[in-house]
Amino acid sequence: MIVKTLIGIASGAGAVRPRRRRELIAGAIAAALVWGSVCALGANQPVDSYIAAWRSGKSAVGGMTEAYVHVPMPPGFRVVDTDLDGPVFADANGKTLYRWPREELRNGATGDNKGESECTSVKLTVNDGFMSPYPAGLLLPDLDQRPSCTEAWPPVRAAADAKPIGGWSIIKRKDGIRQWAYNGYALYTSFLDRRLGDVLGGTSRRDHVFVPRIPVGPPADVPSGFRVMSTSLGRLLTTDHNESVYVSDQDTPNRSNCNDACAQTWIPVVAPGIARAHGEWSIIERTPGIYQWAFRNRPLYRYISDGSQRASLGGSDQPGWHNVFTQMTPPPPRQFTVQDTTSGQVLADSRGRTIYIFECGEDSLDQLGCDYPTETQAYRWAMCGGGDPVRCQHTFPYVPAPKDAPRDKPAWSAVDIDPSTGRFAQPEKHGTLHVWAYRGRPIYTYAGDQVPGDINADSHGEWRAQRNGFKAFWVRDVYFGNSD
Repeated sequence: MIVKTLIGIASGAGAVRPRRRRELIAGAIAAALVWGSVCALGANQPVDSYIAAWRSGKSAVGGMTEAYVHVPMPPGFRVVDTDLDGPVFADANGKTLYRWPREELRNGATGDNKGESECTSVKLTVNDGFMSPYPAGLLLPDLDQRPSCTEAWPPVRAAADAKPIGGWSIIKRKDGIRQWAYNGYALYTSFLDRRLGDVLGGTSRRDHVFVPRIPVGPPADVPSGFRVMSTSLGRLLTTDHNESVYVSDQDTPNRSNCNDACAQTWIPVVAPGIARAHGEWSIIERTPGIYQWAFRNRPLYRYISDGSQRASLGGSDQPGWHNVFTQMTPPPPRQFTVQDTTSGQVLADSRGRTIYIFECGEDSLDQLGCDYPTETQAYRWAMCGGGDPVRCQHTFPYVPAPKDAPRDKPAWSAVDIDPSTGRFAQPEKHGTLHVWAYRGRPIYTYAGDQVPGDINADSHGEWRAQRNGFKAFWVRDVYFGNSD
């Protein structure tokens, strides 16, 4: 039997590109006409209030960091504020801690069960066929440079005399190493993280079809009935049913001016009688015996027109109303723009060309990443140029950064790339490109986009690019939720 390479099949098949988003939108629009009057998007629509807040780095309720519940920790660990995923746990060296919870994929499952670690020092050579169309047994690319799981994700070791505390426990790995776990899940650091607050190894966003590593942190300091989720704009506050909450410019501190007809459209978020104010949370009495939650002195509401739309940004289309973020992510470079499309709003360069990110996770038991410049570039080349780096540079050109662009920032920074290898390069090296990166990963435009708002390369890859491929940088995606 001849063993084929995974990338050879991908290159020959044109990377298995699905139908374009525009073809999919027709059905979605038919199912979502109720949105027509709420968030109809036109070429001349002004930038929405939440995007303006993002660009300014401040939300309607302030641009501060997210409060968290202080929990017991073993000696040597601490909590670090991050720009992209809120407060996270870090080890004594300041490296973010991650978990890898087991998930079912199309043809199998991988990741850790509670109390176990499936991340080993065995260097894998073939894929496992968790996601069709590729069968198991295909050779993985760049095997001479491919790390083992424990090299990419070092287990967080527990000393011989370490003892469990609070949600922290200790598991014994198959190799005999004692490894820290939190809430039952084994903990790891990432070989990509270099500085305090880096979360380059993984993300708490879940808009892809591979089993990701997720930053681990203390619970957000929110009352029962609320939760916080990471989005491209920031840490979005919702109810525990993922319903967005909003604040009004017409209210004054700890006083609601939304009554009668207003309260039929903007439904006050009721605080139960046993609720108590604490931290950034207060309670106002709307009428005798009826109480409403307020966050940072701003009364909270749900928007009736959101309907079943979860984690919606629709209410922010209404003048004077805003989504609530516990903290905003760092805004993009000032020369970038926001453009309307047929299904939402995307980040674009100064000429209005949509910006794309490349996301990738190998179809292997250890689900290693393949989208960072220190990782294999074979998948990206297969999808943007049939394996040809030169063709890739034409089809998906890097976004140039000015010489004075900041470096080493957690969100937006400038990096130097050798386009012939796709890897980091020395600035003075001939042919090196100085380009923008998001979370350390270069960003791109697409040669096939002709006018502002074109998203012709969105979902260019496997499984609408959820497995591997290019995605538009969605600031707001009305129908498919890619900004969540």
